[in-house]
Amino acid sequence: MRLAGVELGGTNANLVLGTPKEIVERCRLEVTDGADTLGRIADKLKEWHRQQPIEALGIASFGPLQLDSGQADYGHVVATVKPGWDGADVLGTLQRSLDCPAKIHSDVTGAALAEGAFGAAIGCHDFVYITVGTGIGMGIIVNGRPVVASLHPEAGHIRVRRMEGDKFGGVCSYHEDCLEGLASGPAIATRARQPGNEVSDDNPIWQPVIDALAEGCSTLFFTLASERIVLGGGVINQRHWLVEEIAFRTAAKLGGYLPFIGERAPIVAARLGADAGQRGALLLAELALQSQA
Repeated sequence: MRLAGVELGGTNANLVLGTPKEIVERCRLEVTDGADTLGRIADKLKEWHRQQPIEALGIASFGPLQLDSGQADYGHVVATVKPGWDGADVLGTLQRSLDCPAKIHSDVTGAALAEGAFGAAIGCHDFVYITVGTGIGMGIIVNGRPVVASLHPEAGHIRVRRMEGDKFGGVCSYHEDCLEGLASGPAIATRARQPGNEVSDDNPIWQPVIDALAEGCSTLFFTLASERIVLGGGVINQRHWLVEEIAFRTAAKLGGYLPFIGERAPIVAARLGADAGQRGALLLAELALQSQA
């Protein structure tokens, strides 16, 4: 089985060949505007396809995305502020380059599927994967399937109670002080007034960040009663100590109300690191192939 996966992020596109269990070849391309980026991705996929036929394609992309297959703009990017991407036909452009079965989902849902199959959520039917990086995104899995309604979840933009004394204005261009605006990588850098990877672990800015993420996690546990929350993304992958702080803070905020959660909430660090989205894209390719069987 030869599958192709595309993890399309805001800065880079990661192209992979292989299966969900094993990546055998990789290619990274810079993301510019939609037409240029999709053209270069399509060219690379066609090159791989000429070398040896690709059986199916999976795409895990930034969004927002239209994921309702009954809509005319299925597989398109919708309502984005990213220059040159509003309305971009991601699925159609890349599927036409290979003429094979293809499936698209959000990048964070792709990572969630991979963590469920191979990583920190193995054995869980109901869990949430949260990426904390340039933005905050959430892939919500219920009864083993990703949640999609009128749109895929955008729970990174939920409003959370502020930690007492936190006067930070927030960085989200839509909502200012939503969860993403308070605790994403850019929020951390803005709070600290220095690059996020240079912020020391004892810097006091971490406390309102931890508190905001714990607020978000407690809201999810109350709403979904998930078995587990998996935390990943660049911020978490570089500072696993944050997971313990968030887990205990979340449990305290739940106040003993949920009988399946004790002093430490079931929150764990992602295991697949930077490969989560790419392996998720290959899982989507596998699902696309199976749907044709």
